[in-house]
Amino acid sequence: MSAVNIQEKFDLFQDHWSPKKIGELNGQQILLAKIKGEFVFHKHDNEDELFLVKKGVLEMHLRDEIITINEGEFYIVPKGVEHKPVAKEEVHILLFEPLSTKHTGDVVADITVETYESI
Repeated sequence: MSAVNIQEKFDLFQDHWSPKKIGELNGQQILLAKIKGEFVFHKHDNEDELFLVKKGVLEMHLRDEIITINEGEFYIVPKGVEHKPVAKEEVHILLFEPLSTKHTGDVVADITVETYESI
C-alpha cells in the first residue's frame, strides 16, 4: 500500500454532497466530500461523526447553535445530535465515521447516497 495524497483524491471528482471513500481502518471509513449549499437536518443514533475542513468554511447547524469550522479545524458531532452542514461557498471536507453510518442518518432525502464510491 502506498501513501494517499488527499488533494489528488479531491481532484478526481466535482460533485457535491456525494462522499467518496478513500480508506478504511478499524471499522471506520475515511471519506472525502465537496459540499456547497445546505444539507438536511439529520442525526446518527449510534455513531459520532468527525468533519475535518480541508478547504473553505463549514457551518454546522445544530438545533440550538451554529458551529463555524474553519480550514484546518475539525468538529465531532456526537451521536444522537441533529445537525445540518451548510457551506455558503464550496467546502472540501474529510470525514471519519463508522462503516455503519448512513449518509443522511435517520432521514431519507433526494441527496441520500446508499453506497459510497471508492476512489
